[in-house]
Amino acid sequence: MLGFFSNKTVHPLADAREAKRILAEIATREPASAVEDASAWLESLAADESFKLVQRLDLILRIDEAAVAQARRLGRDYPTMSAASRAQESRHWQITHDYWQHLAAAYIDCMARSKAVEKEGDSIRAQMPLLYGRLVGALAAQLKWDQFRYGPVDPEFWKTLGGIYLAAVDAKLAQKSMQLYPGVESTIEAEYLRVLVFHAASMDNLQPVEIEIAERFIAYFLPFFSLIKELRPENVYWVDVAKALPPTRLAKVPEITPTLRFFNGTRAVEAVGTTIEQIRGEDRVPPGINLGAQYDIETVIPVLEHLAMCWAPKPPMRSNARRRIHSPLKVVNALPAIHRRLSGRASGMDGVESWTVDDVSLGGLGAQATISRNDWIRIGVLVALQPEGGENWLIGIVRRYVRTGGNLGSVGIQTISKAPRAVFADAGGLQTEALLLDVPEVGEYARMALPVNALEEKVALVFSLDDKTARLHPRETLMTGPDFVVVNFFVQSYS
Repeated sequence: MLGFFSNKTVHPLADAREAKRILAEIATREPASAVEDASAWLESLAADESFKLVQRLDLILRIDEAAVAQARRLGRDYPTMSAASRAQESRHWQITHDYWQHLAAAYIDCMARSKAVEKEGDSIRAQMPLLYGRLVGALAAQLKWDQFRYGPVDPEFWKTLGGIYLAAVDAKLAQKSMQLYPGVESTIEAEYLRVLVFHAASMDNLQPVEIEIAERFIAYFLPFFSLIKELRPENVYWVDVAKALPPTRLAKVPEITPTLRFFNGTRAVEAVGTTIEQIRGEDRVPPGINLGAQYDIETVIPVLEHLAMCWAPKPPMRSNARRRIHSPLKVVNALPAIHRRLSGRASGMDGVESWTVDDVSLGGLGAQATISRNDWIRIGVLVALQPEGGENWLIGIVRRYVRTGGNLGSVGIQTISKAPRAVFADAGGLQTEALLLDVPEVGEYARMALPVNALEEKVALVFSLDDKTARLHPRETLMTGPDFVVVNFFVQSYS
């Protein structure tokens, strides 16, 4: 009771011995529990006004340092979560995203307190470079976790991030080298540039595992980028640091302001090309590149090719012209549900979602999606599409996805079949539900989509179609997704 009436804090972290124990526990606990605990301690610090600023910042820095390895491990492991359990994936995402939000908020609060009281600001002057650097890193991690769910990203994020960078520039700290974490040397400007380059890498076209790999490669190739004030012919991207705008390709000269910055990836593209050649030559990722885990080169190389395309001086050209329309679209997702729909076994509108087409081309379409409660939309998922007025279904794959706010998203879909057929195939005595994507012709090849575990090398598929029996032999795998594989089959017979 005496402590209740005292001005002295009774917060556990105020006791040096207890704080040491708590921080050691965070650093050694299972990652999800460690990050969840770190979030709780950050929240409790925010609610306690009895800490002096110098003590508050010191504790935040120490919590950050205790939890950083665990939080990064969660980022590495998250892409595999959806295959195990959607509920586990959702909890994993929420815990980690909340942590980075709380950490960024804690650092921002320290910045505000340092400006409000001059004496308080003087007490942490020596820690300001680290505060700025860690804060930019926390915001970068928050952006990455937002991108794992494909946004949306609040425009104010860019203004907040730019404001931190400008504050560091004004204090002449932006290019000062420092130890950001044990064993990690960086500068505030480099950390800010890393976020800009991450956004410029068009993560809305990548799956979560590819986003994780791309972020690691960005750290490796970052020395090939530089942030400059001058408008030069080689510039590819620009950003106005003081505005609530993301970095943008330099299609035309923006309004010139003192806070305008430019960067380009010309040297990085050359380095990416060299790295791809090295990986193909050695059949492995070079030891000097830390991707956080072991990945096969078939996963790594497409990410590098994507980065090179995004950073190239000229943006990739569309292979087909797009035509703007506004029309309803019926959508079914996942191979089993698509098979039921195409085989006539689905009833009514069961499993059918309603979207709106934005534009169409020979290769696909763009649509505005209503995000359902189970939130299944991901890069690489298989979908069946039926435009308004049509009776046939198309088969496509989601290639781009951006949450635009609320329960809405913008989706880009590559069409892979305009006349699919649902078949029940015999695969060496096992019945397999498959989608025939091409009309079978003897002596030619036809693509089929089927469950990943249903494909066996050298095992032919036999099925009936239009009163004929087809026998197809698997050749090369063309693409894979979360629950399907598209394979080229040789048509041995169809009669």
